[in-house]
Amino acid sequence: MNAAEHRRPVPTDSEAILNALPHPVILIAPDGKIVDANMAAESFFDISAQFLRRQSLKELVPFGSPLLALIDQVRTAGSPVNEYKVDLGTPRIGGDRQVDLHVAPLTERPGHIVVMLQERTIADKMDRQLTHRSAARSVIALAAMLAHEIKNPLSGIRGAAQLLEQSASSEDRMLTRLICDEADRIVTLVDRMEVFGDDRPVARGPVNIHSVLDHVKRLAQSGFARNIRFIEDYDPSLPPVLANQDQLIQVFLNLVKNAAEAIVDLGSDGEIQLTTAFRPGVRLSVPGKKSRVSLPLEFCVKDNGPGVPEDLLPNLFDPFVTTKPTGSGLGLALVAKIVGDHGGIIECESQPRKTTFRVLLPMFNPAKKLDDTTLDPSSDDAPVAPTHTSQT
Repeated sequence: MNAAEHRRPVPTDSEAILNALPHPVILIAPDGKIVDANMAAESFFDISAQFLRRQSLKELVPFGSPLLALIDQVRTAGSPVNEYKVDLGTPRIGGDRQVDLHVAPLTERPGHIVVMLQERTIADKMDRQLTHRSAARSVIALAAMLAHEIKNPLSGIRGAAQLLEQSASSEDRMLTRLICDEADRIVTLVDRMEVFGDDRPVARGPVNIHSVLDHVKRLAQSGFARNIRFIEDYDPSLPPVLANQDQLIQVFLNLVKNAAEAIVDLGSDGEIQLTTAFRPGVRLSVPGKKSRVSLPLEFCVKDNGPGVPEDLLPNLFDPFVTTKPTGSGLGLALVAKIVGDHGGIIECESQPRKTTFRVLLPMFNPAKKLDDTTLDPSSDDAPVAPTHTSQT
């Protein structure tokens, strides 16, 4: 042990408990100065606790932040207050840092206030994912109705147009051909929507995600992404993902195609980045599941295009939502359904020159018996720390 370690004070039990919390906690003195902070607060504000103790809270949060008013309110009323979705973002710590606040008086030290911050990242992921799944269910019902109520009449319309075409003038034949083409286009659209109604169990097993991404890259570079530069940042020790390989190829091919279309105007400056990483500790509670969902595997498709309009982001994975003039808006909705069927989560973070589609999925647990029809990707049985298996 060196001299510095020898001088480092041993934390008390209360300090150890506070430092074990994943949420930032700070103690505010009556004059607004920060008296103490846990390790999560150091990470949130990107400042050491020693430096935080020399700061006033108003120097760390945006001007006129609701947090300052909440502290005054708690100090006056002497009772705790909760506030939700408060933006504490600043240029130094990041422009968008939405948090839920719990502000309470410290009765043992009059005038002192305890503030706990809970970032909304995980909660918002779940909110968005449940919304996506609800939207997918509505499309399933719509697809079933369309298949029965639209495809049969369209067949009659197309047949009638073909009969008229035989005796029509050359000018009228252009109109009958338009009728046939549009009828075919609608049938194709309905066929794509019927995919949402496929609730049959999918055979899943250990899948090498890097083989999937390499295959998707080869397909893309032989067609729509022929002149686009790809950057790969892979974790070679990543364990297998519990999934259906063909469906994963469909997911990432759709995401790469979207990225390629987003950067088409950039020419040689356009690039797509594929990344894989292990994120231990990502466990979420999902309604209808007895156990928490363990999603330690993160796969990203990034591009340097203009980004997704901010008003579309909350509904980007809903059916018929698209930024393309000729798009159907079903590609990302299908991606969200497949990822959801695998017990995973997909989200999009976008700003100009940096758009990221992030997929979180469960890892394959070799200790669990495989069954093609009964695999549960949401099981919490999977260990948090994997036995690493090289995928290179």
